[in-house]
Amino acid sequence: MKTITLRRVVVTGLGAVTDLGTDVASTWEGMMSGRSGIGPITAFEQDDEWTTRFAGEVSDFDPSKIIDVREAKRMDRASLLGLVAAEEAATDSGIDFETGDPDRRGVAIGSGIGGIITIEVGLLKLERTSPKKISPFTVPKLMVNACAGNVSIRHGLRGANIATATACATGGHSIGAAFQLIQRGDADVMFAGGTEAAVSRLCIGSFGTMKALSTRNDDPERASRPFDRDRDGFVLAEGAAVLILEDLESAKARGAKIYGEILGYATSGDAHHIAAPEESGIGATKAMTWALKDAGINTTDVGYINAHGTSTPLGDAAEVYAVKSVFGEHANNLAMSSTKSMTGHALGAAGGIESVAVIRALQDGVLPPTINLESPDDGFDLDFVANEAREKPIQYAVNNSFGFGGHNVSLVFSRYNGD
Repeated sequence: MKTITLRRVVVTGLGAVTDLGTDVASTWEGMMSGRSGIGPITAFEQDDEWTTRFAGEVSDFDPSKIIDVREAKRMDRASLLGLVAAEEAATDSGIDFETGDPDRRGVAIGSGIGGIITIEVGLLKLERTSPKKISPFTVPKLMVNACAGNVSIRHGLRGANIATATACATGGHSIGAAFQLIQRGDADVMFAGGTEAAVSRLCIGSFGTMKALSTRNDDPERASRPFDRDRDGFVLAEGAAVLILEDLESAKARGAKIYGEILGYATSGDAHHIAAPEESGIGATKAMTWALKDAGINTTDVGYINAHGTSTPLGDAAEVYAVKSVFGEHANNLAMSSTKSMTGHALGAAGGIESVAVIRALQDGVLPPTINLESPDDGFDLDFVANEAREKPIQYAVNNSFGFGGHNVSLVFSRYNGD
């Protein structure tokens, strides 16, 4: 039987494009200042028939800084957001992708929905004109794996090339899969994260008819209010985030800047409902429990949880129940916040964006807040870091991501202390 020596996996590069900013620095600054990225939708026109008329859109986005305009036209917005985030992460890591073994480098970047805007454009052209007028790039643009493929091509990555699609758990699954590939020695460097550009007619309309979205049209910036008694649904957002994961020894050998370490990853299924969480939070409970076991730490070691916290009545309640179940009395001693209160919910990109937030929190010793939390719901008596960022040095943190289909992911991160 083959014996596998598990390697330590660290984060050496960060990239993000969100409604708070088009890079990590501006996104983190927005979180630290408790700023909302939510506003009226500009991507398409709406009238009073639309029950939700706001979202978290990325503004001032210019992919031409890294990609030729003609090439960009061959990609959906989801791929472009992810490509820009991946480029920032690659530059930040300091890795020379022109040298080294490309077979030992790979990519795990997924999307919950993929090129939905391309699908809408293609369908309208089909119905209004002719099949001959449909762009030959339609399928390469709409594929969920398009971003992963384009990042692989751009940087010559011939190792693992995967694209997870597990709804809102996508980013977490992608990072977890990349972590395990490096941990067991099948890769040395991985791009990992998620991307989403689903502020579209079909998505806003269909989530609206499901009554999943907030309808606080008179006050969009206060619409995403996780754990608050007056929450009325999530706020759809777009964005992307990519991490560069690397084997610790190779990172140290090249003198890399190390942001933090991934210690554990676990996933579970609710086996309950295609769109609603299991109310007791049993799936989330298992994911967190197994991730902590994988990390080899105790519940009392955890100082911070970046919650899935989407601002839905059922989802927030299930997560609070799960945290109390896993952490027991220690739940009263740790802090838990939802950065979706500021960014909205970027679906498949959320796990990546929130992992960036966790890593920066560990590195800087400052916790991002849950804004718009004015009246915590009954029984929601945890420390949600309400409304203002807080200084708090922590060693270990958990990032939760839960998605339609009953997909649950928990990641355990640690501050890197130079050992």
